[in-house]
Amino acid sequence: MMQLLIGLGLAALAIIPQTAFTISEREQGLIVQFGNPQRIIQEPGLYFKLPFVQSLVRIDKRVLTTDAHTAEYLTLDKKRVSIDQISRWRIVDPLDFYRSVRDLLRAQARLDDNISARLRQEIAAHNFLDLVRQKREEIMETVTKDVRETVKSFGIEVIDVRIKQVDLPQEVQASVFARMRAERERIAKRYRAEGEERAREIRAGADREREIILATAYETSQKLGGEGDAQASATYAQAFGQDPEFYSFVRRLQAYEKILGSETTLVLHPDSELLRYLQSSK
Repeated sequence: MMQLLIGLGLAALAIIPQTAFTISEREQGLIVQFGNPQRIIQEPGLYFKLPFVQSLVRIDKRVLTTDAHTAEYLTLDKKRVSIDQISRWRIVDPLDFYRSVRDLLRAQARLDDNISARLRQEIAAHNFLDLVRQKREEIMETVTKDVRETVKSFGIEVIDVRIKQVDLPQEVQASVFARMRAERERIAKRYRAEGEERAREIRAGADREREIILATAYETSQKLGGEGDAQASATYAQAFGQDPEFYSFVRRLQAYEKILGSETTLVLHPDSELLRYLQSSK
C-alpha cells in the first residue's frame, strides 16, 4: 500500500508540471494540440492543459523593437543613401501570429522585408534633400501606415517606423566632401576678394578725407594766422602812435630779455643802438 501511494505521488509530481502553468502580465499563451491551436490565453493567472497531449506556446505581449541592418537605397535624383531604420510593434492576435510566422525571429524577418520594400519605394519617389529635410517625417508616416496594413494578417500591429540615420555610402562621402571643400574654398576666395576690394575703397576714402581735412586745417590756420598778424600789427601801430618813445623802449626791453641771459657775453660797439638804453644818461 505504501509503495502504491509513493508511486502515485511520484506520478503526480511528474504530471503536474505538464498540466499546470502560469501566464505573466508581459506574455500571452496559445494551447496547441497535435499542432492545432486550441485556446488563446491573454490574461495573467494560473491555467491547466492536458498533459503530454497539449503544449503551451508563450508569445510576448510587450511592445517590441526591431533595429534593422543598414541598407542602401536610391533616391529620385539618383543619389545613393545608407539608411538605418528602427520599428516598434507588438503581437495583437496570437492565433494569426502562430499560423503565419510561428516565432519572433521569423516575424522580425518578415517585418523587416516589408518595411525595406515600402521604404525603398517611398525613397525612390523623393529627392535626396527631401529625405534629409522637410519631407522626412511625411515619408515615415506613409511607410508606417502602409506597413501596418500589410502585416496585419500576421497578427502584428506596427506602432511606428523611424529612420535613425541617413548617410552617404563610404565611397561616395569622399567625393562629396571634396566637392563641398572646393565649393567652400571658392566662396572663401570670393569673400576675400570682395573684402580686399572694400578695404581698398575704405582706405582710398580715408586718404581723401584726410587730405581734405589737412587742407582745410591749413587754410584755417593760415587765415587765423593772417588775422592774428593783422590784429597784432594794428595793435603795435596803435601803441606806437600813442607814444613812440615808450613803445621803442618796451620793444628793446623785450629784445634784451630774449638776448641777454645769465651766461650771455656780448661784444658791441659803444655807439650801438642796442646799448642806447643801457648807457647812463647825464
